[in-house]
Amino acid sequence: MVPSGCSGVLICHVEGGPVSGDYDGRQYVGIDLHRRRSVIVRTTEQGEQLGWVRIDNDPVALGLELAKAGPDPEVVLEATYGWYWAVDALQTAGAHVHLAHPLGVKGFAYRRVKNDVRDAADLADLLRMHRLPEAYIATPHERELRELVRHRAKLVALRSGLKAQVHATLAKQGQLPAASDVFGRAGTAWLRSAPLELVYRQRIDSLLELIDAYDGEIETFRTMIANRFTGHRGYRAIQQISGIGPTFAAVFVAEIGDINRFSRPEKLCCWAGLTPRHRESDTTVHRGPITKMGCGGRRRGLRLRSARVRGGCRGDRGWYRHSPGAVDIRLCGSRLRRSVPRADRPG
Repeated sequence: MVPSGCSGVLICHVEGGPVSGDYDGRQYVGIDLHRRRSVIVRTTEQGEQLGWVRIDNDPVALGLELAKAGPDPEVVLEATYGWYWAVDALQTAGAHVHLAHPLGVKGFAYRRVKNDVRDAADLADLLRMHRLPEAYIATPHERELRELVRHRAKLVALRSGLKAQVHATLAKQGQLPAASDVFGRAGTAWLRSAPLELVYRQRIDSLLELIDAYDGEIETFRTMIANRFTGHRGYRAIQQISGIGPTFAAVFVAEIGDINRFSRPEKLCCWAGLTPRHRESDTTVHRGPITKMGCGGRRRGLRLRSARVRGGCRGDRGWYRHSPGAVDIRLCGSRLRRSVPRADRPG
């Protein structure tokens, strides 16, 4: 337990005591990062725990604690809320930083004893044993691009919610729009003069003002995104694909980041959540629809360009005979939710 009154960079407790006062080998550091305070656990190459400390989140405090781990320590933290600052501070201090994928360490939640020290120690052990499910650490430039495209996408989603409220308010008054596009020039003019009771009129007017404000913000960020991607080769190249415009192109470039981190197209599809689910045990294989374990925005864009693969099937309900690859992007869904014989099984 942590004694009351401990804060800052003061070491509140060292679990098990130091292994050796003159230990100078490589250290593995696990960090359980939280919003206000974080726990740092240092271990040896053999997995013996050197100690742990709880600090208030601050780049200076983090750097001082990391200095105790010696030169070039291996540091791991989970890709959780607000990890940007911690990774930047650790890299500035000279650490080899690894980012743990939250889904890969989800099993921590099923332990009978779960606390911050155990979480940080387990992260260090996974890194030490080379079993850590790593996530990509985007560069500061890539994070800036992501902030722009994600904020624009959020603004569009919020504006869509406002437009849905307009339709719902009209329905309550039994009003059918006279224009096909309610939010076009003619539709907006009709909305401002539609015969509505006072409260509903006030709500419609308020919603239209908010929609206009969101339109301005969305256009501002669209311009900012276009300026940031000016001259980007990948941004121009991806727009040569039919159906990919400036918006989707910006999302793909920002979210994918360095395309060279994928050694082949199959890995890109797997990262985007466009590969089929695969569960195999002995002679039985369960294959399902695409996993969707990726960013929804980029997945929707990629899915629009994905072709339905029919090779290897006997008709619409035939068995899927060939071994699945990452390029086998299946959008049909339900008919793949079945047990199928392995490709190397006779008959």
